[in-house]
Amino acid sequence: MAGYVGQTAKKVDEMVTSALDGVLFIDEAYALVPPETGKDFGQEAIDTLLKRMEDYRDRLVVIVAGYTDEMSVFIEANPGLKSRFNRYFYFDHFKPEELLAIFESMGKKNHFTLTPAAREVLLKRLEALYVKRDRTFGNGRTVRNLFEKTIEQQANRLAVLSNLTDEVLTTLLPEDIPTEQASIHAGKVNWQELASRESGKS
Repeated sequence: MAGYVGQTAKKVDEMVTSALDGVLFIDEAYALVPPETGKDFGQEAIDTLLKRMEDYRDRLVVIVAGYTDEMSVFIEANPGLKSRFNRYFYFDHFKPEELLAIFESMGKKNHFTLTPAAREVLLKRLEALYVKRDRTFGNGRTVRNLFEKTIEQQANRLAVLSNLTDEVLTTLLPEDIPTEQASIHAGKVNWQELASRESGKS
């Protein structure tokens, strides 16, 4: 949304125009109707979107997504929304094994591999997170945070080693997996820079 009422409609128009003959995906759409607001930015965006959906009904598909409860409030906020968004899909949380597959895919993309023991520890960690999940469970986001924290802990472990091979640099051990007590909100670790620095020592 824009900085003042009136400018939002222009931005929504531009967004819709860019999506014509395709799909416009709006994540966390409920943010357009916050519980308490003194401004009409969200309503202006909704009104403009509804009009453009009608104007371009043969050229535009709009998908809105978000948490179930908040999206119910969003749909009920405007009669036009309820009439136009009348097909709903509900997605279950990923199971621990599926979360593990996402983690391993991230690892493969970044050239990391888990040892069998580390894989077992990680699966138990994911099972614990799954059991304690609530409606805001992050699924892929949770795995990404866990992956970043794992790489951070691996970097801390490698920082005290002198003989670093490619295998050592790309292998994740059980002790690299964050414990249940550890935060999984990882900071940024430049592991590539670490690897380059250590390689320069050899």
